[in-house]
Amino acid sequence: MTAHGRPTPWLVGPALVALAALAVPLVALIWRAPWSTLATILAGTEVSEALGVSLVVSLVSALLCLIAGLPLAWFLARVEVRGAGVIRAIVVLPMVLPPVVGGTALLLALGRRGLVGQWLERWFGLTLPFTTAGAVVAATFVALPFFVVTVESALRQQGPDLDEAAATLGAGPVTTFFTVTLPSVRSALAAGLALSWARALGEFGATITFAGNLAGRTRTLPLETFLALERDPEAAVAISVVLLVVSAAVLVGLRSRWLGSIRP
Repeated sequence: MTAHGRPTPWLVGPALVALAALAVPLVALIWRAPWSTLATILAGTEVSEALGVSLVVSLVSALLCLIAGLPLAWFLARVEVRGAGVIRAIVVLPMVLPPVVGGTALLLALGRRGLVGQWLERWFGLTLPFTTAGAVVAATFVALPFFVVTVESALRQQGPDLDEAAATLGAGPVTTFFTVTLPSVRSALAAGLALSWARALGEFGATITFAGNLAGRTRTLPLETFLALERDPEAAVAISVVLLVVSAAVLVGLRSRWLGSIRP
């Protein structure tokens, strides 16, 4: 083991303790996983039903993050307006906001008596709380910032030079956006989609607060894990292992972005 720069051996011990605090729970989860019955547990009715709901909710949420987040990321990176810091703070806030608080805020905004929800029900007959659509909204609320921050950062690093060069060659704004801007940040788009999808897949607090825990409608894998901890701990461990594998796969897929600076 070597240290770069000025040696500080007194930091090695605390660093190893911190590493153990992160690694030991993951090792314990893998160690206790019911590998011999894992396939049987995952094929069970409750788990497979929750898996189906999770896939629908997370994939639709990721698509919404792309549709809504791409213009927002471009706006934050390219348009200079007063109060940009406040706008960015609003975008980032769901990343640090307690999920239950986010679910409560969604209820107050989109519930039947909510600020916007009452009009959605009155004008369009649309009710979001305790529906699959509500679970998608909750997942998107917490996942969207991950997409926006990732893509905005890439757009800022790229700068407007390529867009301006395309404009001087006669390309219109729409052509420039789709043929120059987007291809130049395609890796960030993929990273943002992966992160937002993984965050939506693992969402718990906002979902159970805003969408409830209805089997076949809003009960996702994290919610099923919570219920299984009491009735079937082995099933809870099995689902947790699946979510751990998904998270690790996303990290490996983004290794060039998150792990690229690490050298053996």
